[in-house]
Amino acid sequence: MDQTAKRDAADIPALDIGSVEAIKQQLKSYMVHNVGVDPEFATQRDWLYALAHLVRGRLSEQYLETARAQYDADVRRIYYLSMEYLTGRSLLKQLYDLGLYDRVAQALTELGQSLDSVQEFEYDAALGNGGLGRLAACFLDSMATHRYPGFGYGIRYEFGMFTQRVENGEQVEHPETWLRYGNPWEFERPNVIYPVRFRGRLTHFKDESGQSVTQWVDTSDVIAMAYDVPVPGFESDAVVKLRLWSARATRDFDLRYFNEGNYIDAVKDKTISENLSKVLYPMDTTLMGQELRLMQEYFFVSASLQDIIARHHRKHATLDTLPEKVTVQLNDTHPSLAVPELLRLLIDHYDYPFDKAWQITRGVFNYTNHTLLPEALETWPIAMLEAVLPRHLDLIYKINHEFLQQVKYAFPGQPDVLSRMSLIDDAGRRVRMAHLCVVGSRKVNGVAALHTELMRSHVFADFNRLDPDKFVNVTNGVTQRRWLLQANRPLADLITEVIGNRWTTDLEALKDLEPHAEDAQFRHRFAAIKRANKQRLAAMVQDRCGVSFAPDLMFDTQVKRIHEYKRQLLNVLHVITLYNEMRSGRGGDRQPRAVVFGGKSAPGYFTAKLIIRLINDVAAVINHDRALGGRLRVAFIPNYNVSAAEIIIPGTDLSEQISTAGTEASGTGNMKFALGGALTIGTLDGANIEIKNAVGDDNIFIFGKTAEEVGDMRARGYHPREYYEGNASLREAIDMIAGGFFSADDPGRYLPIRDALLSGGDHFFLLADFQDYVDTQRRVEEVYRDQDQWVRKAVLNVANMGMFSSDRAIHSYARDIWNVEGLPR
Repeated sequence: MDQTAKRDAADIPALDIGSVEAIKQQLKSYMVHNVGVDPEFATQRDWLYALAHLVRGRLSEQYLETARAQYDADVRRIYYLSMEYLTGRSLLKQLYDLGLYDRVAQALTELGQSLDSVQEFEYDAALGNGGLGRLAACFLDSMATHRYPGFGYGIRYEFGMFTQRVENGEQVEHPETWLRYGNPWEFERPNVIYPVRFRGRLTHFKDESGQSVTQWVDTSDVIAMAYDVPVPGFESDAVVKLRLWSARATRDFDLRYFNEGNYIDAVKDKTISENLSKVLYPMDTTLMGQELRLMQEYFFVSASLQDIIARHHRKHATLDTLPEKVTVQLNDTHPSLAVPELLRLLIDHYDYPFDKAWQITRGVFNYTNHTLLPEALETWPIAMLEAVLPRHLDLIYKINHEFLQQVKYAFPGQPDVLSRMSLIDDAGRRVRMAHLCVVGSRKVNGVAALHTELMRSHVFADFNRLDPDKFVNVTNGVTQRRWLLQANRPLADLITEVIGNRWTTDLEALKDLEPHAEDAQFRHRFAAIKRANKQRLAAMVQDRCGVSFAPDLMFDTQVKRIHEYKRQLLNVLHVITLYNEMRSGRGGDRQPRAVVFGGKSAPGYFTAKLIIRLINDVAAVINHDRALGGRLRVAFIPNYNVSAAEIIIPGTDLSEQISTAGTEASGTGNMKFALGGALTIGTLDGANIEIKNAVGDDNIFIFGKTAEEVGDMRARGYHPREYYEGNASLREAIDMIAGGFFSADDPGRYLPIRDALLSGGDHFFLLADFQDYVDTQRRVEEVYRDQDQWVRKAVLNVANMGMFSSDRAIHSYARDIWNVEGLPR
């Protein structure tokens, strides 16, 4: 910020929001001057936008104060690059952060409105899909709360991923029109624009000093334009900015084509260019879709790095100091092209020699790995990179050459190591983007203890041998402000009543709840809050699915992205087994339960979409079987998002975290459920292990093969048909699926599922873990029948969630990776 901007910021009069009466007057003023509506005739949506503009004004004041303090202190800045930010609704979060919730609620009541009703008109921001994006949102919240000099970058997706509807049991994708009424939280920045280049060709020549020069010419350019969204901290007066890029054509309109009557070609450039920021993760089952996704990833990192350099230059004359003043966190491999892009900018725009530019680049980046699945580690075809980003492929080859020289000397006489560590997969003619991130970063972190260990010993074992100090662990976390204070306010109020409110910024304070697990009165109040939350969830299920849930049922929930490794299918096999036992009476007195599913499948993921249809077909049969007397109910909640999670998670008794051991990097849903008073049934995978260690073996239900056992079985040869033949309940469930019991209109619909399990190798070991899972579910029922015992365990889960705050994670990043400190309050 220059001196003029600093003076202007200091002269801005503060909004008067100190009293209910002042807020009422401000709301009326914003209604007239910003929304343009007479308050007498305003709709609830109008009140939402008037309130949002009022809150945004206060956030803008705080952001200017934050930016001025950071500028004056010349601090090292954290830039977080993520393709996803699953922020959910913002209004209530901002009101809690600013300490305005009660005053605003009263002001609206006196104006004849209801805050609860008004906030329902806010759309979830469609900027992400799963845990990756929710983690990024939690991290920005924690950075702001603890006053770290953070800044987020992403893409302003016009249509998000998609709105999921269930039609005839199937997932059907519809455009997610979250921007239909605009986004009141964003500031459009038409003056913050950067060109982003694609395609073209390379020319090589010697300059006047005899140095080799490469130029990237004849490119097709797109303009990136910024939109800024303020992210406040909780009671910290600090604001982090999330800058989102929207694609614009370099030419919006070609008058020549228009005058010739060719109206389509007149806007062709605009249409093609703006596709880059239309949707999250365009379907990549076609080459065209893959190319669009590659272009999207590069568009976002190029604009972000140009902006980072421009901001650095406001205070510093040279880019030599970039590693001292800038640290960039790559959230998974989606921003991996940032590595060759910064190298390109330094060499092509600022005349740095390769060696110096590479030294600066490696000093700036850090990389968070989020997956252990080889198929999920991003790679790009060399031919595609050569066509779309020829300069970057050229630089990747140079990086690889320099790196392999280092490897050759570190591991002499081991050509197999050279092949494994190369950035180029010569066999598949692809570039390994995770390798590029590792080579181009100072630090690489996993997101749970097991994940980091497997990363060191398997996925990046050779890199770890070369540079073991590079790899560190930072277990994920969630923000308690969203997932307890906001999503579960009655429980938050009870906790604050008995132990104080220090937990809102230091979750370790929840440990003081432990003695209250032995307090019968506290347990009674805790149970009453859970029941009310279950009633709220039941109302949502009735509204969205038309399925009735009695609150006395055990609410058993699995909500997350639909993927084979997350094993929703194992859950379905148990539901069918439970159904068979209840229907026949052979299973004894089973605990009545309501099973909730939710989550989106990638549009091109055939098996995941088939699993969604199976869940809905199974639900239809079970929910209509009168012989069960309502003892078993199943529902798939469509379009699972943050707002839905804020109702589902507090209303859950049993949290399903059942991925195959060694496949889930961490998980954050497991943390949110435990924080909300649910008990976990899960494998020893991801952060489940650390949750088990925190809450104690008696307060979690663990089953299944360990990651080591899974590895051994893969090595020896796994024969899933043996489990099928040897287990009557399992065989019955699979035969019912394959035989059309749940799909009478199309008996062969689920044959691909049977074939994947029995002939396709059961890649994620569902059959191997089935019986242990079923047995563990029986133990769950035994504990649940003793409600006093169950509630005691639930309280202990909440009390021991201290280490799973995103605050703790951000402090770890700041200390072990970024080397930054929060500004004083």
